[in-house]
Amino acid sequence: MKSSIYGISFFFLFCIFPLVSGQLASNQSNTMITVSHQLANSSWNVEKQQNPCLWEGVTCNAPHNDSILSLSLSGFGLSNSSFLPLLCQINSLQSLDFSSNLFNSIPVEFFNTCGEIDGLKSLNFSKNKLVGSLPTFQKFVGLESLDLSFNVLNGSIDSQLNGLSALKSLNLSFNDFTGSVPSRLGKSRVLEQLELSMNRFTGEIASEIGEHGNLIKIDLSWNRLNGFIPESFVNLTKLETFILSSNQLHGEIPAGLLGITTLQRFSANQNNFVGLPSTNTSMSLKILDLSYNKITGRILPQLLLGSNLQTVDLSYNMLNGSVPVTISPSLVRLRLGSNNLSGPIPSTSFVSLPNLTYLELDNNSLTGTIPPQIGSNPKLALLNLAQNKLNGTLPDELLNLTQLEVLKLQLNKLSGEIPNQIGRLNMLSVLNISWNSLNGIIPPSISNCGKLINLNLQNNGLTGLIPDAIGNLKFLLELQLGENKLHGRIPDMPQKLQISLNLSFNNFDGPIPKTLSELNDLEVLDLSNNSFSGEVPDFLGTLSSLSELVLSNNIQLYGVLPQFKRHVSVYIDGNPQLHFPQDNPPVLSKKRKSVGVTIVITFAAAVLAVVVVAIVFLLISRRLSKVNEEQLQSLEVLSPPRVIQGNMLTANGVHRSNIDFTKAMEAVASPANIVLKTRFSTYYKAMMPSGASYYVKKLNWSDKIFQLGSPDKFEQEIQALGKLSNSNIMIPLAYVLTVDSAYLFYEFSPKGTLYDILHGSLKSSLDWASRYSIAVGVAQGLAFLHGCTSSPILLIDLSSRSIVLKSLKEPQVGDIELCKVIDPSKSNGSLSTVAGSVGYIPPEYAYTMRVTMAGNVYSLGVVLLELLTGKAAVSEGTELAKWVLSNSVRPNKLDHILDFSISRTSLVVRNQMLAVLKVALACVSVTPESRPKMKSVLRMILNVR
Repeated sequence: MKSSIYGISFFFLFCIFPLVSGQLASNQSNTMITVSHQLANSSWNVEKQQNPCLWEGVTCNAPHNDSILSLSLSGFGLSNSSFLPLLCQINSLQSLDFSSNLFNSIPVEFFNTCGEIDGLKSLNFSKNKLVGSLPTFQKFVGLESLDLSFNVLNGSIDSQLNGLSALKSLNLSFNDFTGSVPSRLGKSRVLEQLELSMNRFTGEIASEIGEHGNLIKIDLSWNRLNGFIPESFVNLTKLETFILSSNQLHGEIPAGLLGITTLQRFSANQNNFVGLPSTNTSMSLKILDLSYNKITGRILPQLLLGSNLQTVDLSYNMLNGSVPVTISPSLVRLRLGSNNLSGPIPSTSFVSLPNLTYLELDNNSLTGTIPPQIGSNPKLALLNLAQNKLNGTLPDELLNLTQLEVLKLQLNKLSGEIPNQIGRLNMLSVLNISWNSLNGIIPPSISNCGKLINLNLQNNGLTGLIPDAIGNLKFLLELQLGENKLHGRIPDMPQKLQISLNLSFNNFDGPIPKTLSELNDLEVLDLSNNSFSGEVPDFLGTLSSLSELVLSNNIQLYGVLPQFKRHVSVYIDGNPQLHFPQDNPPVLSKKRKSVGVTIVITFAAAVLAVVVVAIVFLLISRRLSKVNEEQLQSLEVLSPPRVIQGNMLTANGVHRSNIDFTKAMEAVASPANIVLKTRFSTYYKAMMPSGASYYVKKLNWSDKIFQLGSPDKFEQEIQALGKLSNSNIMIPLAYVLTVDSAYLFYEFSPKGTLYDILHGSLKSSLDWASRYSIAVGVAQGLAFLHGCTSSPILLIDLSSRSIVLKSLKEPQVGDIELCKVIDPSKSNGSLSTVAGSVGYIPPEYAYTMRVTMAGNVYSLGVVLLELLTGKAAVSEGTELAKWVLSNSVRPNKLDHILDFSISRTSLVVRNQMLAVLKVALACVSVTPESRPKMKSVLRMILNVR
């Protein structure tokens, strides 16, 4: 019966529907039709398209089209590999691509039959779920490219590849191989590309690899290799890329290695190397990264002279001596920070380097003044000279750096005044000149630096007033003015201040100003060691994000503190007249309540309306006494937002019957129902008539950064998100539009946010099993979003505050709709103020306007570090990622990074935590290109157990 069907099919195929040109061999057509029936794939369907040469991923030998040359089934979502041997009947094949599927094994028959195809040159099974040991390739005499990367293959590699006499490219990266790095890599030694990164190879690098003279690329990064770089590698005269990052290699780098004339990139960061090669650097070298090693000695002048040299990173070593006098004019990035360099910065080193964009000389022992010549580099975007022994004044020539975005000069001995025209640096996002000996005033022109995110001037000798225009810095998240001699009126502050406002150790006096009442996003407020007087105002207790308030040593403050939320730490030492309230004290004193009640009764008798009574009572009481702001806001419960449009997004019958838009709007009308605030959204808990609870998230329609546009456009975007299905993602179930806002409905997560649990009183309940499950869940959710078929969904703000917990092992990633409704262009060009919370923002976001997958991976890395260390993303002014990177330089310090209360439980737990730490460190790599893809991150985390 089947044969007759096939006969009819071929009649239509060759007689009624002629090919574009030529005719595919009948045996190959039969094979393809048989396979298409097994695949049941819409694009491989003989009824829809009878010519296999026109099927997706099929390439025939044009113009005759009588044989198939290559097949690409990449991303077909295939899990059953039983059909693979059938394809080996097509003996004209040159390329087979099965990448990005779900195979966990390959039939033995495939290797037996496909190995007979002499012309087969390329075989790709990358990005699957293959397990077990590496197959043995006994035939495949013509195979030139083999890619098995991004799987879960394990075991050691010995002779499995020895029969591949024509092999030119081998990629086994991102697996779980152990043992030694394979040295038997094909009989004829024609190998050009060898990629073995992200495995668990141990031992020394085999010197035999250096005998493969055609090698162009070697990547052995992120393994556990030790020993030396074999001397034989200097004979690889065609080598262009050599990557050894994140191993345990030691000794000196062989003389002559950097002299290979073709070498363009050499990255050996995060090892234990102790010496630099003494020979001249290849004129072809573009990237040299030897950071995070133990390299001693001086930087030889020739090391920085390569005519093509673009990036040199020697930071976090033990280099001494001076900064080289002559530097290649092609340099884009020079990082020499965290060494033992001394002497002055040579004035001739940094004269008119047309491409120099990043210059980092921080954390050394450099002396003398800042050379004015640095101001002659037109593209300089980052200048970091912090933590040295520099003296003198700030040269006016620095004001010529109009592209400068980050200026760090803290912890030096600089003196004089801040230049009056500092506002010329209007691209600055970070300005840190703290812990110096500067004097004079804060120039009013600083308000022209409209993109500032972080301004740190603390611990100087600055005098005078805080400029009134400081409030114009709309994107400022942190303002550090402590330990100066400032005085006078405190002006309106930037309302987006989030991390800290530090006014401590100055000469401010009088009442704590009302200008601070608008800082609802502020986490830390330090007013200590001033001369503030009077009572502490109630509005400080209503700042919704406040976690720490420091009022110490203001001896003229008196009275009872207002009621603060439980999580707020308040410090009042050195204030003998200031007291904490009793347990659960009333917001208003009895005396003030009685006055208010009398007034209310009088008005009640006049108007005989309970609602009016309540309103008048609160309004008049506000004039007579201090009223909690949240009490005033509670009036909103009387007028819920009016629904203009509301629609269900979910097909789930339970949710559709539970969700009541009217009840939800009543809930969002009351601030008492606020359970969570993120950078961009407010979450309310809404109890439905059925007793079920839901999150209702408010997006402010009038906020300029929300490009909600017309209701139809908004619905179209949200409808697409509502069709997603992943247990680790907060999927919108419904939405409501009102006049000025949009509201999204989500399943309620009773445990709250990861931040609340991990850094709150329930931290002890998060054992390693829970933390690991959270890490896996978040990675699964993010990998799902990045792999969406239509287009990747990128997260604008991934942090532990945007991750909710349905249980201690079930995380859900939230705020997925922000990429659809936020318009970064409305942020006045400063994407950093939109893209993420401080501590989670990748370094490159200071220089780019694009949210990227690599940026999301960085943010995930910070979340992983939070789970591993128990520390917050920003602690005591230091970003967690930077702290961990600086402490990971020495392998014996890795244990100190981990949360000891968790790592001490067992050796197994400790080893798993160290394995996840390795993944996290890869995610927070300074260079975006060095970070793994999200799918790889997930696979590595899963491989930990």
